[in-house]
Amino acid sequence: MRHRTVSGTIRYTSEKPGMEGTERGREEFAFTHHSDGSVILRARCEIEEPEPTVLRDIVYHIGPDMMPRHLLVHLTLDDEFLGSGWMRHDAGAGTLECESYGPDIGRNSEMRADVGAFDGFGTHPVVGDGFLSRVMDVSQGPHARNLRVFLPSPDHRGATPPQIAEVTIRLEYVGDEPRTVAAGSFACRHFRFVDDSAGGMGGTSHPDYDIWVTADDDAVLVYGAVGGYMMNRYELVALDR
Repeated sequence: MRHRTVSGTIRYTSEKPGMEGTERGREEFAFTHHSDGSVILRARCEIEEPEPTVLRDIVYHIGPDMMPRHLLVHLTLDDEFLGSGWMRHDAGAGTLECESYGPDIGRNSEMRADVGAFDGFGTHPVVGDGFLSRVMDVSQGPHARNLRVFLPSPDHRGATPPQIAEVTIRLEYVGDEPRTVAAGSFACRHFRFVDDSAGGMGGTSHPDYDIWVTADDDAVLVYGAVGGYMMNRYELVALDR
């Protein structure tokens, strides 16, 4: 086979008082790197705390130009079907469309024309956040720029039926820092997402979110830390590549 696969597992833990280090979920992921430069991300995310529990399955196609092509999402909330959907970006036509269904929204069909340039889909698996950091030109050294992102849910946990949502969030390249986690020691790049938009992501400001990703084209998330009301940690515990 001409493709190359990178797979692994990330453990979600809490840093809330009385819950320090307690596992609150997990994420299993696989990136398939094709010979034309396109990438398929598959991820299953389980969030057990805070309730209600969330189970998310996604398949995300990223073109060789780092432009999103399509995204499949299936969501389960408290072990009941929440919604599923498909988003497709046609860069040539400049369109973005979404077809989805959920018990609360019924059948949803959306089409946006002339969406213009944007940086990626926000898929909610944390490995997707790490891979999105590839849009930053690290040769410039530490710097920041705003990212324009389309998501199937603006909720901070992605726990709403799939519909098109647009957010702007600042991504800072902090610098290169090694990081040792359960999966091993890695040369990493340190980035920070900062939500300083007027209305906040999903109507609520997302706390600052620091991530460390492998300092290579795979851009695998090694460690993540969210402060504020969330107080979450994400740690790579297994990696196969």
